[in-house]
Amino acid sequence: MEFLNFFYVLLAGIVSGFLNVNAGGGSLISMPLLIFLGLPSAVANGTNRVALMVQNIIAITNFREKGYFDWKIGVMLAAPAIVGSIVGSSIAVSLSDEIFNKILGVMMLVILVLIIWQPQKKLKIDPEQELSTKRKIIGIIIFFFVGIYGGMIQGGVGFIIITSLMLLTGYSLVRINSLKVFIVAIYMLVSLIIFIVNGKVNWMYGFILAIGNGLGAYLGSNFAVKKGDKWIKVVLVVAIVVMAIKLFLGL
Repeated sequence: MEFLNFFYVLLAGIVSGFLNVNAGGGSLISMPLLIFLGLPSAVANGTNRVALMVQNIIAITNFREKGYFDWKIGVMLAAPAIVGSIVGSSIAVSLSDEIFNKILGVMMLVILVLIIWQPQKKLKIDPEQELSTKRKIIGIIIFFFVGIYGGMIQGGVGFIIITSLMLLTGYSLVRINSLKVFIVAIYMLVSLIIFIVNGKVNWMYGFILAIGNGLGAYLGSNFAVKKGDKWIKVVLVVAIVVMAIKLFLGL
């Protein structure tokens, strides 16, 4: 039974890492599994973040080797996300799981509409044009709140980051995904430290999940670069619809 549990955690990590790099919502697979295996929700949350750190470090390295790494914009947006993550990790979540899941499900469907509608194209955002001061300020404010959400819950934050970057930059989804994994890795470190200090990490499951997430991230980042925007959108749409239905209906 113990071996089967490790296998389930490894498999969940691979799927989670692949989804997180290309879209988001991978934590909505790995965290429920950890809870099902007997971990308290706070420990499952902290344990999942160990794997997410490994996943994002591998994805960053892979994107960078393939020429997708914009550290200036990444650092600019990661800084407010760090501050927000500290705030978010320190806030007690008052909403019940049922209400929160329904809200998150609705948010995912809203993001799905944005992805299909592609408002960044209607706004005629030039992806080659340097970000204006106004857009930089808006980005800093948005990513402060992204950090709060990521620090508290994390699940589904990838969808929020992708949509925000689409509207701010007009970049391709491949380039956006490379920025996303960098930003998440930076603020994730802060929240992970808070969970570790409070003893909310199961290191055995965290290590196995990290191996799975790392493998999934490697496969996912290769998939993103080779397949490009078209297939990333397919992964995005399928992941959002499935997770939104699951959350909203409480399945």
